[in-house]
Amino acid sequence: MILKDKATATSPDVILIGAGIMSATLGMMLKELHPGITIDIYERLDVAAAESSDAWNNAGTGHSAFCELNYTPELPDGSIDTSKAVKIAESFEVSRQFWAYLIQQEHIALPEDFIRSIPHMSFVWGQENVNFLKKRHEALTSCHLFKGMEYSEDPDQLKEWMPLTMESRNPAEQVAATRMEIGTDVNFGALTRSMFNQLKKMEGINLYFNHEVRKIRRMSDGSWRIKVKDRTKGEKRKVYTQFVFIGAGGGSLPLLMKSDIPEGEGYGGFPVGGQWLKCVNPAVIEKHQAKVYGKASVGSPPMSVPHLDTRYINGKKELLFGPYAGFSTRFLKNGSLFDLPFSVSPTNLRPMVAAGIKNIPLTQYLINQVRQSPEDRLASLRDYYPNARAEDWELEIAGQRVQVIKKDPKQGGVLEFGTEMVSASDGSLAALLGASPGASTAASIMLELLERCFPEHMNSQQWQEKIKQMIPSYGQSLAKDAALLERVRTWTCEVLGLEYKELLK
Repeated sequence: MILKDKATATSPDVILIGAGIMSATLGMMLKELHPGITIDIYERLDVAAAESSDAWNNAGTGHSAFCELNYTPELPDGSIDTSKAVKIAESFEVSRQFWAYLIQQEHIALPEDFIRSIPHMSFVWGQENVNFLKKRHEALTSCHLFKGMEYSEDPDQLKEWMPLTMESRNPAEQVAATRMEIGTDVNFGALTRSMFNQLKKMEGINLYFNHEVRKIRRMSDGSWRIKVKDRTKGEKRKVYTQFVFIGAGGGSLPLLMKSDIPEGEGYGGFPVGGQWLKCVNPAVIEKHQAKVYGKASVGSPPMSVPHLDTRYINGKKELLFGPYAGFSTRFLKNGSLFDLPFSVSPTNLRPMVAAGIKNIPLTQYLINQVRQSPEDRLASLRDYYPNARAEDWELEIAGQRVQVIKKDPKQGGVLEFGTEMVSASDGSLAALLGASPGASTAASIMLELLERCFPEHMNSQQWQEKIKQMIPSYGQSLAKDAALLERVRTWTCEVLGLEYKELLK
């Protein structure tokens, strides 16, 4: 896709659908790389980051694979596969570099509004799980991305790390934990809104709230026609563009299907809802200062990995536990009950049926989660906080996630956990599907989009030089270059106001 700077009021260079972290990141990158670009952004709700990017709808862990056990599966031979964890850890470092650049350019607000240092911990009990965690620690710490990760089975040490979790725990129970002091808590809602506040000030950027994209059609000249409805006034209009990015969270799949690009055929989606228990007792909240992640239940989706989680939302310290998974046919928290049935088409029916048959345990798990009573939820919480009292917690509705279903030659269809980008062969349209660890790896995902959709620009000296200003490690491996990691981590921690200790001594 070539940017030609010939846009008009009804024909911007780029249209971004959805005002979440992905569109914000892409918009900021494009404006830095091509200052004269014109961009229209359409969001169906009345504020930015109200769906998947919102703090209450997003885990906010700043996924860096320090504590998420599902990123390090145990293989049949007993070894630990760290490849996904290393990739995610690298990607989060890339995001941090981009945020640090934006702060230095005074494009976004002070870092304490959206990112803080919080230790990341993994906690398990039982001999088998303890053995797994020990092997995981040994495997991860062989890579310098995870240098400084501590491991302990000592109850006294664990009481210091996570007092709530160890209070009144059976002393005969075998437990273990890892701790990574340089973990973070990220308020992606605050970060996203800060980016959009800057974008709105820039020439050539138009941000439309309460505007819903109804149709996407390819024109004979290769451009795209977007039909948009103003949900406040009821007015409809057509807008033309050379490039469309669909970053609408759970709403991306229906829009991708409307685009009719061949690359989008066969994709389906399976929605998974969520709920948190939110602590309302300040004394309890104050005792915990960590993100403590455990092992997911058998059959559960990755987004349902349980965690006792310190958060900072709107400047206030919070304590959450969950999420508890649930099922709804909505693709968005503010979506329609008809989202799932209307997403079924002749091209994706077979993959969806095949994936459904293969994932019956997931369906059973979700049904059981929906049927949980308050007492059941409290029992789950007590695995991580034995002294938990029902009166100290209230239920909070989390966001919707749509897991990707795609065609598979051997199995008919498979359910994918994670994020997936689908793009037209000519690079004129791209859509982002899926869920975790999306927001934390937004910068890497958008760089991939630029490489796919704007290859000529990306290969130009001008863009290469600018990208390396924004992301100093671009084109290099942080997993292979310990000195480079040390330099960029030291820089980002200083700019972002994060705690950091030299790990390479």
